[in-house]
Amino acid sequence: MIRKIRNEVGGLAVAMAAACAVMGSGTAVAVDLDQLVAQRMDVNTDGAKSQVRIDKLSDDTDRLTAEFRVLLQRIDALRVYNKQVSDLIVSQQAEMASLRRQIDDVELVGREVTPLMLGMLDAVENFVEIDVPFLPEERSERIAGLHDVMARADVTDAERYRRIMEAYQIENEFGRTIEAYQGELNLDGSTRQVDFLRFGRVAFLYQTLDGSETGVWDQKKRAWLDASDSASAVRLGIRMARKQVAPDLLRLPIPTAEAAQ
Repeated sequence: MIRKIRNEVGGLAVAMAAACAVMGSGTAVAVDLDQLVAQRMDVNTDGAKSQVRIDKLSDDTDRLTAEFRVLLQRIDALRVYNKQVSDLIVSQQAEMASLRRQIDDVELVGREVTPLMLGMLDAVENFVEIDVPFLPEERSERIAGLHDVMARADVTDAERYRRIMEAYQIENEFGRTIEAYQGELNLDGSTRQVDFLRFGRVAFLYQTLDGSETGVWDQKKRAWLDASDSASAVRLGIRMARKQVAPDLLRLPIPTAEAAQ
């Protein structure tokens, strides 16, 4: 009996020892799992952070690549622009050289043309002096203006020549037009207000405003002659020149061919 009790006590002790061993092993396994889980979570966290950094680096790389492409396009555009500017500079330099030559030529031509223009001015001035004396103030002022232009340093030779040619054209037009205008006539020591009538350079007449006196210019004698017999025709001619009546045939006193020369 005592032996049996001892055996049972011994078995119980072995069982308890085994149980304690098993319980100790289970605690160790639980501790290792927690560590593994914690380590795995740390790895996942580090992986997520790494992925964020990778994504950022990828975005930065894409951005830098796009900026690099834009810079390459700008560089290509600048190369094309620089080529164009270089060609333009070469063209401008050639143009400047051409302008210098033209300026030198203009100065040479100016020295040669100036005497010619002065001669043309003298010719038109002399012509006005010996011509039929219509519009004397207007024509004298035009000649004086040409002398002023020739004496001014700020007027180019081209402008001087243009003004002289304009005066020639105006004088030429006088020979092909009909005109009536009012003005003062100094005759026999007295001044009177009259209507002047000009048919080109063929006939130049006047008539007082009241129609009491009519005259015609004799270019050969350079004097006014009485033309009272043609008073009605002169009156009609004045109205025709002013476009107050339709054009019609007129019988006017015309100087002879010899006198008109």
